Amino acid sequence: MPLVSIIIPSFNSVHFLQECIDSVKSQSFKDYEVIIMDGESTDGTVDFLKSLNEPFFWRSEPDEGIYDAMNKGIEMSKGDWLYFLGCDDRLLGKDTLKSIFAKNIQKQTSLIIGKVQYDYSLEDSMLIKKNGGVFNPSWSFKIWIKNAVHHQGVFYRRDVFKLKQYSLEYKILSDYDFNLALYKQGVSVLLMDQIVAVSKTIGISKKYHWSLYMEEIDLKSNQSSIIFRPIFYALGFFKYLLKRVI
Repeated sequence: MPLVSIIIPSFNSVHFLQECIDSVKSQSFKDYEVIIMDGESTDGTVDFLKSLNEPFFWRSEPDEGIYDAMNKGIEMSKGDWLYFLGCDDRLLGKDTLKSIFAKNIQKQTSLIIGKVQYDYSLEDSMLIKKNGGVFNPSWSFKIWIKNAVHHQGVFYRRDVFKLKQYSLEYKILSDYDFNLALYKQGVSVLLMDQIVAVSKTIGISKKYHWSLYMEEIDLKSNQSSIIFRPIFYALGFFKYLLKRVI
């Protein structure tokens, strides 16, 4: 069984996907499998996927969005650790996985969380470009204020998916919902001072539409109590306005 299962959802992004796959192939660490869940792309993705050999596995079929594809990838996976990589993202450096899994990881550790480097442009928000575009995660009460963990920086021990997978109720922030549930459970986390991946800023979660904040308001209310919804609404509206001007 592989130590790490890398799950990559994709849809009509063959050029990005090739770069993403190359970043995995270049890893000096080889104890992994890669599962690409494609949503029936029509841009040549399937032809590219047919050129891949083990440990790269793929399936191309209709799905109900990125989190449905990720749940299917979880079901197919065999690794002790699961990692989700966007098809338009890439691992940083050839020794990234090797350095992570050379660490002393305790048996009780459920999540390994590292940093993410944004591949940003001049047009991106100042909030993305701060700290040189490096997203620094936090596993603290701050997670109730904002999504303090970047999905491309997290390795999940397989056990955390036994009772719960990604909710299809949320189209943009289901990973936030999942991480918030794990935080409430008090799972053990290893925070690393290391950049795991380079992430582009073209995804819907970086467009800061009101639908994003409505999902945030809903998931926080569902994870706590409806009596806190006005507070979450006020916070979400403030952040929405802030992103409009920064």
